[in-house]
Amino acid sequence: MIILKASLRAAGLAAALALGAAPAAAAPLELKIMAPAGAGGGWDSAARAMQQVLMETGAAKSVQVVNVTGAGGTVGLAQFVNEARGSGSQLMVGGITMVGAIISNKAPVNLTQVTPIARLTGDPLVIVVPKNSPIRTVADLAGTVKQDTARTIWAGGSAGGADHILAALFAQAAGADAAKINYVAFSGGGEALAAMLGGRVTAGISGYGEFESQIKTGELRALALSSGKRLEGVDVPTLKEQGVDIELINWRGVFAGPDLSAEQKAAFAGAVDTMVASEPWAKVLKTRGWDNAFLPAEAFRSFIAAENERVGTVLKSIGLAK
Repeated sequence: MIILKASLRAAGLAAALALGAAPAAAAPLELKIMAPAGAGGGWDSAARAMQQVLMETGAAKSVQVVNVTGAGGTVGLAQFVNEARGSGSQLMVGGITMVGAIISNKAPVNLTQVTPIARLTGDPLVIVVPKNSPIRTVADLAGTVKQDTARTIWAGGSAGGADHILAALFAQAAGADAAKINYVAFSGGGEALAAMLGGRVTAGISGYGEFESQIKTGELRALALSSGKRLEGVDVPTLKEQGVDIELINWRGVFAGPDLSAEQKAAFAGAVDTMVASEPWAKVLKTRGWDNAFLPAEAFRSFIAAENERVGTVLKSIGLAK
């Protein structure tokens, strides 16, 4: 099928040249990218990184970023489904937290109603404890969780998000009842950090970059990363290295609206391919500490289906889904 399409394209090009006409170049994209959360968060950072690199590489002529907040991204998702239908100029970023929010909020919209374009990045999460905590290892934390699940207080981001999911998976791995975990959801990393530094919680979870400064100064003790491999230049072991069979990344991807033509999908894919293969994008990943987790459209679609099942199972175990 690929060979046939390539042959047809070649034949069409030859015919055009024979008639003395040059093939028409695709018009540069003029894009609006929705970050379905407030400014400064992970989705906003991803959208603005895309804005920068798409324009720097010439993959897009102009890129506008808009923020729509609420309900773990589901408010923005609902708006996007309605406004971006059939649009070749609108994109939205999203990730694992949106998967959880859709399930836990029983949202009337979900990711089957948009068009996956690509998975882009994956942030490893880190489990930390305050510097004065008697918990010094993952084994210590597992023992604490198993002994008194309800009194082990976790700090993290939104309920049902990546941080909450990791806390539940850790409790299960420790042999505890995940439905009994005591998870405190904070609206921002700064609030969670204050709770950690104030000794008001047992352990905290966030993207490594969120706690990096405090880890380096010794204010927080990093116990483990949730990724499949260590971060380059970071001396923090993974959960798997320490015998805990959990691997979870806070992934982010980009979506287009429903009901796109094949040409619109190809244009979006081409722009993203140009972006992720570029040196400016490699610099963004390094600067922000993001892993390159790129998956093209069809592989990303399959990944989302599997992730929806996994996240749904975890949220049922902690009473956030039925």
